[in-house]
Parts: sequence; structure tokens; C-alpha cells
Amino acid sequence: MMLKILHALPALLLFAGATQAQTQCGSREMVLETLANRYGESRQAIGLAANSTVMELFASETGSWTITVTMPDGIVCLLASGESFEALREPLPAKGDPA
Repeated sequence: MMLKILHALPALLLFAGATQAQTQCGSREMVLETLANRYGESRQAIGLAANSTVMELFASETGSWTITVTMPDGIVCLLASGESFEALREPLPAKGDPA
């Protein structure tokens, strides 16, 4: 699942750039404080995108989750959020398996 998110990130970032006026952005300190204090979310995963942005996935024990991107200038934008987060560690399918 996480691998699929990381592979889709470049397209999501292009979409986020196109709708930046609707995207919620702020200082890293403010965004992380809000995610921790209001939603009980902590960082669960991190990845670097080709355009020098950093993607982070935050989740809580209650299942809420948020995906953020940090721009090269340090501004953090909320990309997506939802409920029912589950951490998975699935093995890769065998080579040649269409799964």
C-alpha cells in the first residue's frame, strides 16, 4: 500500500500544485503541532520525491491519517487525510505474478 502511495506521489504533487489555492499549508512547526495535539498523529513513513519535496505520512492509534508534502522552501502542505489507517507489511508478489 505504502509503495503504491509513493509511486503515485509525483502525480499527486502535480495535482496539488494545480490546486494550491485550495491546499492548506503552513509552517512545519504549526502543522506538526496541529497533527499531534488535535489528531494524535505521529509520523509513520517518509519519502523523497523527484522534485525535492518530502512526503510524510502521519497516523494516530485511532486510525486517522494525513499525508503532507514539505516544499523546498520549508512550507508544509496537507495533501490528503482520512480514517481507518492500518500499517501493513506485505511481501512483494513473486516475479511474473500480475498481482
